[in-house]
Amino acid sequence: MYDKLNEECGVFGIFNHKDAAVLTQLGLHSLQHRGQEGAGIVSCDREKFTCIRKAGLVGDNFNNLDIIDQLKGKYAIGHVRYSTSGGSLEENIQPLFANLAAGGFACAHNGNLTNTEFLRKQLIKEGAIFQSSSDTEIILQLVAKSKKKNTIKKIIDALFRIKGAYSLVVLTKDKMFGIKDPFGIRPLVLGKIGRSFVLSSETCALDMIGAKYIRDIDNGEILEISKTGLNSFRPFPKVNERPCIFESIYFSRPDSKIKGKTVYMHRKELGAQLALENKINADYVVPIMDSGTPAALGFSQKSLIPFEIGIIRSHYVGRTFIEPEQSIRQFGVKLKHSINKSCIENKKIILIDDSIVRGTTAKKIVKMLYDTGAKEVHLGISCPPIKFPDFYGIDTPKSKELLAYKRSVDQMCKFLGAKSLFFLSLEGTYKALGYKKRDYNAPQFTDHCFTGDYPI
Repeated sequence: MYDKLNEECGVFGIFNHKDAAVLTQLGLHSLQHRGQEGAGIVSCDREKFTCIRKAGLVGDNFNNLDIIDQLKGKYAIGHVRYSTSGGSLEENIQPLFANLAAGGFACAHNGNLTNTEFLRKQLIKEGAIFQSSSDTEIILQLVAKSKKKNTIKKIIDALFRIKGAYSLVVLTKDKMFGIKDPFGIRPLVLGKIGRSFVLSSETCALDMIGAKYIRDIDNGEILEISKTGLNSFRPFPKVNERPCIFESIYFSRPDSKIKGKTVYMHRKELGAQLALENKINADYVVPIMDSGTPAALGFSQKSLIPFEIGIIRSHYVGRTFIEPEQSIRQFGVKLKHSINKSCIENKKIILIDDSIVRGTTAKKIVKMLYDTGAKEVHLGISCPPIKFPDFYGIDTPKSKELLAYKRSVDQMCKFLGAKSLFFLSLEGTYKALGYKKRDYNAPQFTDHCFTGDYPI
């Protein structure tokens, strides 16, 4: 069990570039933080599709020139995966590819469908044969079975049968499509390098390959990219956009831009707003590295309490550290975090992180600070309490495993062992991210993890 939220995946695509596979590999490197369990690239030379999918990191599988040389063609899409729906089986690594009646069809999906079980049972009754347990294959099956005459109509037909959150990058022999669900929950942006169009989950991947950001794909939009240019379809009834709030709080890379501002600045402003709402007397502001660093800087600058690196995080620890004996399990957290004693001993500390899920890691870190000689440890979280699970592509535990589920702040504080515990208010979160308030009649975030208000 992990004590952080995990995004399902990142998608990337480039259309009509001689180095399509190489640029897709570089783009996936930039999106690696969105998924580390598997990576894949599908390329096309207008006749033949080549699909290579591997478990593990992009750099471990696609830095070999022999692999890249196999991915021929000027069109390519790619995917990095963190498993939620369907688990981590190798056949679930994307992009998924199928030869349909109209030709090759490859699809990379970021998000989660909420009616997967119903559709899978229905399709199996109709004779469909599934090769994976991924909800993405549902989309391929629906496109394959559609009676519509052309690809765009088949895609629209399939989209009207699915529910949930999705950003899709689709590749056929002569077109690429960028697609967002009607609420625009998962991110997808359009860029351009030379005369070639690029689709990506985040702008950081555009920066990596030297592409210029053009715009976000709109909620409910299907953007068709071909040699003749761009063509936009909007088949769904118009609804207010509901982008995932955790892109700004936790998921996106700090140098990516959302609504014209870097994620780093969003997170600093979340920390600054947290300081405005909570006046604490302390010697130092200390981040839980690395996720809490921007918010801690914002908190420090707004509160005028000095910022210090009081916790050193190791970047060389894998996710699968084996703890075979009870007597050595206590050392697990020390592999990832060690305390800078000179900043902690005899000091009152405000510890800052961006979010708290189960609270097990935070509890261990609070104890480590006290064991090192801290006078007081106050824990500040730069978002509201996470009280509800997610069903749209974030790997969250069940409700009863969430620290904030049916617990008061005092009860959570007691569990964590801190002197005090404080969260950013929901209103303050919206304010820090550029919204005047949470307004049902205007665009707002998908914030159900805090509120229980599920858009789908």
